[in-house]
Amino acid sequence: MLRTSRRTAPPRHAPRIRIGCDIHPVDELAQSVEFFGERYLARVFTPLEREQTAGPAQLDRLAGRFAAKEAVVKVLQLPTTAVIPWQSIEVRTGRNGVPYAVLSGRAAELAEAQGIDRIDISLSHDAGLAMAVAAAIPRETDDTTDTDTDSDGDDE
Repeated sequence: MLRTSRRTAPPRHAPRIRIGCDIHPVDELAQSVEFFGERYLARVFTPLEREQTAGPAQLDRLAGRFAAKEAVVKVLQLPTTAVIPWQSIEVRTGRNGVPYAVLSGRAAELAEAQGIDRIDISLSHDAGLAMAVAAAIPRETDDTTDTDTDSDGDDE
């Protein structure tokens, strides 16, 4: 294992992407739906999420979206006391089939304050487990000013 005594900053062109992941058992989601029914579904998932997951694999797909919501919460790096509504994190399926997150309300405010431009999502489910990875992509900044100078003010 390579160890260095000094941490170096990433090159200025390298974005500071945050990654969050989560795994959720499909049967836990099924139990919540069985026990709480419509109340649970309406509290956690938006109408669009429910529409886009309709079909024989709905519970698998909803569990994937729940895992994605948890992964998004992780990339937002919320304080342990913070609470945001589940519906403020909506996982949509694009025309090409690729999922992505749309934030609203408090979740959108937190992302904006942290310079997050968008959150990409990857979902999978198999053998009764759903998993998701969320990647928070930072806003691109206008890097036209050169601030890297040495002690005498020269760039060399």
